[in-house]
Amino acid sequence: MVRQRDERIDRAVLDAVAALLREVGYRGLTMEAIAQRAGTTKPAIRRRWKNQRHLVVAALAEARVGLVEIDTGCTCCDLVGHLEALRDGLSDPALGRVLPALTVDLADDPELRDNFLAVFWEPRREACVVSLRKAEARGDLRPGIDPDLLVDLFAAPVVFRALFGHRELERDFVRDVVHGVLSGVGAAESALCKHVG
Repeated sequence: MVRQRDERIDRAVLDAVAALLREVGYRGLTMEAIAQRAGTTKPAIRRRWKNQRHLVVAALAEARVGLVEIDTGCTCCDLVGHLEALRDGLSDPALGRVLPALTVDLADDPELRDNFLAVFWEPRREACVVSLRKAEARGDLRPGIDPDLLVDLFAAPVVFRALFGHRELERDFVRDVVHGVLSGVGAAESALCKHVG
């Protein structure tokens, strides 16, 4: 008879990882510390996740850091909301201190990269794509523009600043990115951004 997986252990482990990432960062994280914080054992953790890196990705996905679903009816407001959620998420040590080091591991581990994209990045992209489709349906965007390209145009400057830290990730920067991109792809940029200063 197959023993049922105890979801309380899953929850305790994911919570422990999120807390420890904020305290010690990605490189300081150990399976021993995770097990101790979660009140379980390393073998119990290893039965659930392939390795520590996959566990980190699972914890980030579970925490929904930087993910927001928004529909104000204002294209500019919605896009600023998505980027502010991403900026806030990248300011959270659970993601901001982790992403630069994790990016290196993603480059060396295709399975980890695919998992990260599927469970962490894709839900954030899809939430923004939903907003872009609504914007196009309202006539706020030029028809036929590739929503994946637009998500990259909006998100890339925010992620770039978070990864390299060469400039502050301020709220005004997020608004400037949205205004800048919409000036090139919006049907009427001045009307789109009337609600956001």
